[in-house]
Amino acid sequence: MNDLKIPRVLKQALIVPGNSRTKLFIWAALAFCFAGFAGTAFAADVPAQAGEPATGVLGGEKTAWHGFDRYDFLMDEQTLAIKPIKAQDDEMDGIKHQIKGQRRCIVVVPKRVAAGNPWSWQGCYWNHQPQAEVELLKRGFHIAYIESSATLPPGRQWDAWHDFLTDKLGLSRKPAFIGMSKGGEFAYMWAADHPDKVSCIYADNPGGHPNLLMKMGPLATNDVPLLNVCGSIDPSLGRTSLALENMYREFGGRITMMIKEGRGHHPHSLRDSQPIADWMEQNAKPASLTPPAFGGAKLIKTYYYSSATSYRNFSTEGTYIACRGPGFVDCYDRFSFEIEGVQGEINVIVPKTPAPGMPWIYRADYVKRDAAVDLALLAKGFHIVSGPLPYADGPVIASWNAVYKHLTDHGFSEKPAMEGEGAAAGEEYAWAIENPDKVSCIYAENPVMRSVMAKTQPIDNLAPLAKAGVPLLDICGSLDPWLADNAMVVKKKYKKLGGKITVIVKQGEGQFSPNSLDTKTAVDFIIHNTN
Repeated sequence: MNDLKIPRVLKQALIVPGNSRTKLFIWAALAFCFAGFAGTAFAADVPAQAGEPATGVLGGEKTAWHGFDRYDFLMDEQTLAIKPIKAQDDEMDGIKHQIKGQRRCIVVVPKRVAAGNPWSWQGCYWNHQPQAEVELLKRGFHIAYIESSATLPPGRQWDAWHDFLTDKLGLSRKPAFIGMSKGGEFAYMWAADHPDKVSCIYADNPGGHPNLLMKMGPLATNDVPLLNVCGSIDPSLGRTSLALENMYREFGGRITMMIKEGRGHHPHSLRDSQPIADWMEQNAKPASLTPPAFGGAKLIKTYYYSSATSYRNFSTEGTYIACRGPGFVDCYDRFSFEIEGVQGEINVIVPKTPAPGMPWIYRADYVKRDAAVDLALLAKGFHIVSGPLPYADGPVIASWNAVYKHLTDHGFSEKPAMEGEGAAAGEEYAWAIENPDKVSCIYAENPVMRSVMAKTQPIDNLAPLAKAGVPLLDICGSLDPWLADNAMVVKKKYKKLGGKITVIVKQGEGQFSPNSLDTKTAVDFIIHNTN
């Protein structure tokens, strides 16, 4: 589409009283000014600046929607031409009259425009539970809608609507989506195909299907935060929202869940929409793009956060809501990158506020989603570093040494704490044995004392650690099949060498129950020895 801008003075002239000769002169002048232009036949001014009243932005005759100015349009489904219309009186806040071959479109304008010209986009069920949109209007968002249904799915019409609102009207190139039921599915469909044109998505009991879920990776890569508000007995909860939550989290994306106890597919939204509007207002803003000083080549940012659920009383809803995700827990930046000469990528999870001295954890395994010790240490200001693992048999000592030098050159402590679970603990022991003067302490969960990195297996080469006075803590389950031949042997040998070691055995626990182990003891041990 071509730009078509009518100066305000001419728009005023078009509506002031006057004789037919005067109006004919004005129309002739407009025809001359815009000769050769094709596209929509209505006015579009430069949008108001932040804080300014949102007046004179749209052509066409306005009506009212919940106390705000509403402008209606028709889009031709074939040509994608857009023209202004006036909502009929009997439609009030809603839409009653559909026109075959045309899609109804709506823009509602805030009293004053927020910085960045943010807007929310809905594709189904106009004026259904609109409280979040009304709240966003009060905060300076425009509200936009394009008619959609099971027979009118997203397609090039949605593309044209986005281009019109951003290119013609100057709204943000990344709208925030609101989608309820089928509208949530449609929001995800369009966003998955245009992940660089979306700021965030609030979906309410959204529909979905496996093919759509498999397309969510690019949204996570483009850092599009998601909020799903669902009923605990909604039939689509398990097959859509919970499946999406698990996948999106593993992709490193940010997804917040609010599951209303005892509620089904209806009612949508929240009676008090402030939590939803707060989330959308925050996440419609561009995320920080400042790379960390320690970042190397091929830097990729994802997120790390707990999946812990808090059960909160929402008195206005008359029920409790299970809340989890970045909207309710600390969310940490996670960076993966490469450095020259090192085989494999490095992963670093960054605390909100680094502790004095830049303490950090050096480990061989990828940090699992609910690693209780690491979450507690992040809250205390520790960086969590997973060393490089090449596509070979396992970690390489030279690469780990290079990563250590790279991070300490960027201000990280010269004595990290080593941490690992299972066989990864054997690798942390191996690096520490080769660098005993560069280690503050070693913590292991159910350790398996084997190492690809080491020439001599760690269980047979503990003397360098004992000589350097490196304290050890192993926390194990009594049912762990490796316990007798690993942690207990290490305990016996290390004490004989004069080293300081504590082995705690949790009765009834096995190899895969680290979150039920003694988190506080491990955290206190690490903090004490890194200080």
